Amino acid sequence: MPRTVSGWRGRFAREGLGGLEDKVRPGPAPKYGAETGRRILALLDQPPPKGYARWTGPLLAGALGDVHEQQVWRFLRAQKIDLAGRKSWCESTDPEFVAKAADVVGLYMAPPENAIVICVDEKPSIQALERAQGYLKLPNGRALTGHSHDYKRNGTSTLFAAFEVATGRVTAAHKKRRRRVEFLDFMNDVVAGYPGRDLHVILDNLNTHKPPNDCWLKRHPKVRFHFTPTRASWLNQVEIWFSILEGQSLHGASFTSVQQLKEHIDAFIDAYNRTAKPFIWTKAEVYQRRVKGRRISEL
Repeated sequence: MPRTVSGWRGRFAREGLGGLEDKVRPGPAPKYGAETGRRILALLDQPPPKGYARWTGPLLAGALGDVHEQQVWRFLRAQKIDLAGRKSWCESTDPEFVAKAADVVGLYMAPPENAIVICVDEKPSIQALERAQGYLKLPNGRALTGHSHDYKRNGTSTLFAAFEVATGRVTAAHKKRRRRVEFLDFMNDVVAGYPGRDLHVILDNLNTHKPPNDCWLKRHPKVRFHFTPTRASWLNQVEIWFSILEGQSLHGASFTSVQQLKEHIDAFIDAYNRTAKPFIWTKAEVYQRRVKGRRISEL
């Protein structure tokens, strides 16, 4: 203490009141540098330890050996890396991606005059699950809707759907299977709904959609099939409608039979078509983005 007071008196004598202000202290030298960050990124590019599905902060710190877990978390936050976040992707390797995508997008942006553009696909194996559901009041007074974990399987059904791009209206049919015969039977019904009209049908690359369907197309010269690039079914607008069906009609619902499931879906389609509107497709250019080589260690 006497040495501290002596130091303050000396600073006051030399510098006046300004000498009593706190001085900049250098502090200890940084323990972790840029090399530590590069080591963490390189480790994230490696598979996690055996038995683990993903890296965690403690696992990274343990694998590095000389880096504290809190430093690992600080670095991850600075780089905006979310270890628990998950995202799936599907990379198209179709060599004709550009031509096929341009064909499909062209039908959305500038459909042929006096022609009907429809998007067709199947939603297979929709399960008729029976389980208790309803609203529950929690002890804190909050009420939530939900369903029990236990359920009973009552069979499945496959839904074929045709989405009319210009109006947003949906035509659908229930089938037991999704073979070529069911697909062509559904297409017969679709064609019958547009007598004498030119039909441009957008499909994915499922084998039941492709040759030997040429014989059927010869019998229906006003119908033309357009295929999305492989692994790019997101270009098919009916997939958007399937997500609406799942979210608004099927998720969490309970069915005692396949017949009840079918009637439930039909009721939703009837209600949907009464206020149907076309999807507004605004992306005129679609790129074949590559995922390979985008390593996190290259940050």
